[in-house]
Amino acid sequence: MRRRKRNLPLLESVEFTDIGEGGKAVGRHQEKVVFAKGAVPGDVGHVQVYRKKSSFFEGQLTELVKSSDDRTAPFCNHFELCGGCSWQHLNYNAQASFKEAKVKAALERIGKIEVKEWQPILKAPETTQHRNKLEFTFSENKWLTDEQIKSDAEFDRNGLGFHLPGKFDKILHVEQCYLQDDRTNLIRNFVFEKSKSLGISYFNLRAQVGVLRNLIVRNTRIKKWMVILVITEFNDLVNELLQEISNQFEFVSSVFYVVNQKKNDSIADLNPIHFKGQNHIQEVFETPENEKVKYRIGPKSFFQTNSNQAEKLYQLAYNLIAPQPHETMYDFYTGTGSIALFFAKAIQKVVGVEYVEEAVADARINAQENGLENTTFLAGDMKDIFTDEFITKHGTPDFVVTDPPRAGMHEDVVKRLVALKAKRVLYISCNPSTQARDLSLMKDSYTVEFSQPVDMFPHTNHVENVVLLKLK
Repeated sequence: MRRRKRNLPLLESVEFTDIGEGGKAVGRHQEKVVFAKGAVPGDVGHVQVYRKKSSFFEGQLTELVKSSDDRTAPFCNHFELCGGCSWQHLNYNAQASFKEAKVKAALERIGKIEVKEWQPILKAPETTQHRNKLEFTFSENKWLTDEQIKSDAEFDRNGLGFHLPGKFDKILHVEQCYLQDDRTNLIRNFVFEKSKSLGISYFNLRAQVGVLRNLIVRNTRIKKWMVILVITEFNDLVNELLQEISNQFEFVSSVFYVVNQKKNDSIADLNPIHFKGQNHIQEVFETPENEKVKYRIGPKSFFQTNSNQAEKLYQLAYNLIAPQPHETMYDFYTGTGSIALFFAKAIQKVVGVEYVEEAVADARINAQENGLENTTFLAGDMKDIFTDEFITKHGTPDFVVTDPPRAGMHEDVVKRLVALKAKRVLYISCNPSTQARDLSLMKDSYTVEFSQPVDMFPHTNHVENVVLLKLK
């Protein structure tokens, strides 16, 4: 049995009964909560503590005494280090059950919300290769495992992969990722080998030197692929690499590069440069009325990263609202207008509001692509733009769809939404806790008719939840 580490205890035979944020299992030891990596509910095992607080321990499972019936073998070789799919060792049905329980606990315990109808979680039919966008990072100082370091062997320190959890400058080189169609692995591995053979330098985040920073791969269900190379400078070698990518993969229809000389990896404020092929890729969803909705996706466009589940989420929202031809819709936090456009052909008028101006520009283009003339998209901070003047200008809506970021809605927005007295409000959330907080501010005016979680991200603790409210 392992000795104590840095005077921190080894907890023996901890029984785990739940799972929390980040995929850590939850147990108890002498009246203290224990959060442990590597464990799943139903396990009993020893835990080496690496963080000790007055009310809880955090640690790593070091030895299994009893294995949970819900434990399963991770399918990815990078599982223990990557952190991207932190629930791989928990079977999928159990994952879904814990997400469902998480939503119900948030609404009932945090929000004190009475829900008339609870529906079971809408599971993802594909638990691998379900994402349509991945971003990889280049590093000249890739992460080495303890075994590699102890071997005294020489290792190529260039790597292309994911940031390790909690280590902003450490990159785990990825050989195979199961999150996106396997063609992403072909692209990434080709770029890795070709860039090395060309001698293009990889970025060092601490020293802020090197040419290759990030590789972003996007795809759609209609087999359109986009590659975006993020660099610190464009030169002849980068040009050759981009040409090689274009020539190597017939299925890649769009190639961009972005010059980023900042100290962070965000490209939100940078201009992608179109290198070859089309300047966008396209996705198509189908409404419950069998209407096709086309979405134009550029290099910076926001789009739900699980297309199959996003389509089901939108169909669920559509069926719950039951839109009518004479109705007006407000779509808050509209992004690129994906939900607004999904409703637009069925109703008289749509007004969407979004903070990011580039997203609003995409929404307007998408409306044109679909031949829609009944949509209005506005850019601005929701708490500033959603005013009495806004309502006077655009009319009182028959229903509102709101899909805010993880932080939820600003309290002023919630108060104004309540005062608006729309007959139906559909609240989509990626954070049940903040959703519950907002719903608690609305419960005197609205009844919660329906709640259903949707699993967009298998093997993670993340879950979307859809709630329908009706005016009392």
